[in-house]
Amino acid sequence: MHIEQNILDKVNVWLTPTFDKHTQEKIKEMMTSAPKELEDSFYKNLEFGTGGMRGIMGVGTNRINQYTLGKNTQGLSDYLKISFPGEALKVAIAYDCRHNSDTLAKVVADVFSANGIKVYLFSDMRPTPELSFAVKHLGCHAGIVLTASHNPPEYNGYKVYWQDGGQLVPPQDKEVIETIEALNYDQIRFQANNDLIEYIDTAIDDAFINNAIENASFNTPATAKDKLKIVFTSLHGTSIKLVPDVLEKAGYPHVEIVKEQAEPDGNFPTVKSPNPEEPEALTMAMALAEKTNADIVIGTDPDSDRLGVAVRNTEGKLILLNGNQTMVVMTHFLLEQWRKQGKITGTEFIGSTIVSTPMMLELASAYGIECKVGLTGFKWIAKMIKDFPDQKFIGGGEESFGFMVGDAVRDKDAVTATLLVCEIAAQAKERGASLYEELLQMYVDFGFYKEHLISITKKGIEGANEIKQMMVALRENPLKEINGERVVFIEDYQNSTTKNLFTDETGTLSIPKSNVLIYYLEDGSKICARPSGTEPKIKFYFSVNAAIESIDDVVEAEAFLDDKIKNIISGMNLS
Repeated sequence: MHIEQNILDKVNVWLTPTFDKHTQEKIKEMMTSAPKELEDSFYKNLEFGTGGMRGIMGVGTNRINQYTLGKNTQGLSDYLKISFPGEALKVAIAYDCRHNSDTLAKVVADVFSANGIKVYLFSDMRPTPELSFAVKHLGCHAGIVLTASHNPPEYNGYKVYWQDGGQLVPPQDKEVIETIEALNYDQIRFQANNDLIEYIDTAIDDAFINNAIENASFNTPATAKDKLKIVFTSLHGTSIKLVPDVLEKAGYPHVEIVKEQAEPDGNFPTVKSPNPEEPEALTMAMALAEKTNADIVIGTDPDSDRLGVAVRNTEGKLILLNGNQTMVVMTHFLLEQWRKQGKITGTEFIGSTIVSTPMMLELASAYGIECKVGLTGFKWIAKMIKDFPDQKFIGGGEESFGFMVGDAVRDKDAVTATLLVCEIAAQAKERGASLYEELLQMYVDFGFYKEHLISITKKGIEGANEIKQMMVALRENPLKEINGERVVFIEDYQNSTTKNLFTDETGTLSIPKSNVLIYYLEDGSKICARPSGTEPKIKFYFSVNAAIESIDDVVEAEAFLDDKIKNIISGMNLS
């Protein structure tokens, strides 16, 4: 197999004494027995996407290892010194249950300390939202979490947070990347200054737990909490460290934990994918809920920033809500609580993303507040909070099963959201209703919005090119009609342009550039195409809607909307 010279040049750098013998031996082995793997390991550098940097663990520039993360950390250390001249720099570091997360976290801590930066390193795995909280709580300049969220076991990742507790956003992300790319591997300082590394644990846990309870508790009577039966699964992840404690301290006595999934394990042995977006991931939890007659099932992903929720429908059957549904239910509940407390003045806002349900805009309008909409990823919602200090953030989320309650944690937070959704379910049951019936009533009040996501995986170099060509075709030869409905409007976030196909009027988007296209149809349907920033996938998001007069209309309306989504997918040749 022929290997391009630019790839061989990178390989030869990794065969120098800067790199350890094991790394060099692994590379030589790939050169003779796995040239395709060698090419994939070196054909590019790992990039920062919407969720930081994620990749397969192994040797090479396109892999997660001590050198790629060491180089990241050296570059970030240099950037911090430029950004905060003369200040005593501090960073916090957390990691999840994945293979090598603990050792890679120590490598990152070593490099920071070698650069004279004070490090607060969690002594054991912790949920990602706790890292965001710790950055602000400890007055740090930055934070790192080692996680690959719900990716397969061979993945790991590196997420960077700034002093507000939110992830890096432009222009800082570009500046940090440029600083990293300007470095050579032999410039990484790996020799730790252990005097600058301080291990943290229970004190931060207690502060985070208290914060979660303060932000997500809304005067739910003890009698209501006692009636609610909860099944919880951590899916072998980090939430087992905090969620049971939060629920117990908040006064929920009936919490059944899926024991087979309670032990943190980077192999995720009981699930195909540790992603609560996938119904299969909650199979064991749903079975336990049927056995115990539970009202609600909650599962979190490995780093505990996403949550999946299942509730009983009007027939008593457990059904898994999608991320848009949990988002609007939680947002509506928060808005109603704020209204009851007289806290809505018109200067508040909720946050959402361009690929999430338009129902969030309807909620904001109904309560006389603003819904700010940004690109995919909670770093953009965190940026909204930072950019508009005179407005109060109530809550917000995105379709990918993430939610943020208030502004103490500046990232999606399944720990606090788990308590919030239990509050909603407990109060509804106390009134003789259910969380699901709350959702159905919202469809009557604000419109029945139905969303669907399909994700197409294309691996390797060839796959990346296929995804690129799909976006080129949609951009350069836009569809004029889908499912018999004319395309009215196209938003192109890569070119920052809008176009009305009826009038030929064009406009400019103020949101930062991103490789996203959104089609709006004449009947109010919305279709979004977006390649993933961290995975070899292209995602298509569909939103359709209908007006209904009563809950009795839901079944018929849902069947109508489901058919509409199927026909759109078929019409776009995506089935």
